Amino acid sequence: MSKEIEDKLKKIPIVNILVRFGKKIKVPGLGGMSLYDVLEMYINGIIKGALTTRAGGIAYSFFMAIFPFLLFILTLIPFVPFNGAQEGLLSLIADVLPPDTFDAVDSVLLDIIKNQYGGLLSFGFIGSIFLMTNGVNAIFGGFEYSYHIKEVRSAIRSYFIAMLVSIVLVLFLLVTIVLIIFFELIFQDFVSFGWLADNLIWVQLSRSFIFLMMIFTTVSMLYHYGTKEGKHSKFFSAGAIFTTVLSILTFYLFGYYITEFAKYNELYGSIGTLLILMLFIWLNAIILLLGFELNASIYSLRKQNKSDTTA
Repeated sequence: MSKEIEDKLKKIPIVNILVRFGKKIKVPGLGGMSLYDVLEMYINGIIKGALTTRAGGIAYSFFMAIFPFLLFILTLIPFVPFNGAQEGLLSLIADVLPPDTFDAVDSVLLDIIKNQYGGLLSFGFIGSIFLMTNGVNAIFGGFEYSYHIKEVRSAIRSYFIAMLVSIVLVLFLLVTIVLIIFFELIFQDFVSFGWLADNLIWVQLSRSFIFLMMIFTTVSMLYHYGTKEGKHSKFFSAGAIFTTVLSILTFYLFGYYITEFAKYNELYGSIGTLLILMLFIWLNAIILLLGFELNASIYSLRKQNKSDTTA
């Protein structure tokens, strides 16, 4: 690792103790690399990788892709062999969004539902695929601008993979909705049979677990297919775990901040809801990049360790 950075840190009181402690902790799977090496590589990538700028680009593209993404899903909802799939989707969106924002989104969703384009071959449906792919491709582009990424895909290949991942994510979301409805029906039957006194807590637990798995699997998929070097990392990686945990914490802390402290609606009126949504997306874009940088740092260390071993 950088001898210059290490020498500077050793001159700082308390920090030098943490450096020595970090160098004693060996991380499994990195060929003897220490926790300090991982953290140095990770922080170096964050500082030199223009993290907030990349997050801003992802947040804008993702915001533009949200409603086309929902249009794509709502067009497929009638093909789901479960009653209440549309209500399940709206309920899931309400759980995912921060407080005081669903009312604004709900009105747009209802308008989309009332004015759906007929048929899978309609221009609106094809356009929604295009815009939805742009959002995923922006995420992949944000990954490729990482300080640690050296191999970059061609623009056509990257866009094609983004389209495939977008479609898989839509199908995965539909499966998630079906699972939520399925478990709700199961617990209702348990109550009717007298096996459970109340199904509310079980429904909430099942929804929370499914929601957690949805975030984790989605993040893992983005990390694995987002860059050319991503295939060298495990599908369920340390970065995906880090991002999932941080996303859940941010969700609850951000919700508390909005309800208790933020006064966007009082300051900006109805547009305050969109500002809340944009801020929420931007924060999650930063978290997504933080997890990716962790995976990229670990891969760079493994690659460096292999080159040092063979040298």
